[in-house]
Amino acid sequence: MNCFKSAKIKGAGMAIATTLLMQIVSVTLPTSWQSVIPSAIALPGQTPDRVIDWIRTNPALRPESGERLLVKKSDTPSRRFQFQASVVLPGIAAIKGGDANLIRSEQIRFFDIINGVTRSRLEESLRSIYGPEIMRDYANAKRVYAYPTAPMVRRSQGKNASAILWALQGELREGKKYAYWIELLQNGKGSANSGQITVLELESLPKLEQELSNRQKF
Repeated sequence: MNCFKSAKIKGAGMAIATTLLMQIVSVTLPTSWQSVIPSAIALPGQTPDRVIDWIRTNPALRPESGERLLVKKSDTPSRRFQFQASVVLPGIAAIKGGDANLIRSEQIRFFDIINGVTRSRLEESLRSIYGPEIMRDYANAKRVYAYPTAPMVRRSQGKNASAILWALQGELREGKKYAYWIELLQNGKGSANSGQITVLELESLPKLEQELSNRQKF
């Protein structure tokens, strides 16, 4: 698998830096290109129009004609990428915030059966899309909740228990500017084929933490 990934990186060259489709294979950008990544100018709390403009000019996202708040890329059915900005508050219960004219969360999602999805890959995608300022905020953010918890793991081992209790592995982080939700869905083989990282407003963190912790009750 590592050989496949290395070969793709060498063959793609600077194309990795200019198309997120190649980042489905590896989201690591060449060092020479990192300096031209602009700081994020459109994040949760801003208007959809501003976020749409940012998506359209973002050198990592490069949306197709007609794509606005949702960008999808796929080279095969087994490798897909999605970026979505939403006016809905992030979490299990999808509800709109107090102001429907503001973006409440932005999510990066990968599905990759060939190479798998890792935490570091999601973090690299965050850096490549948002730039160094947001990456520093994420890196310095404190962990406020992580799962599966010990009770969830114990229940997942019971008779007729749902495997999702241990398969979903993630955490919530609280930065100075934004909150972050990272989650991987384990495939039972020691790796994950799908995962997501979401940027959200700090004020949305308590709602999401409560919803995730409620999983312990089921």
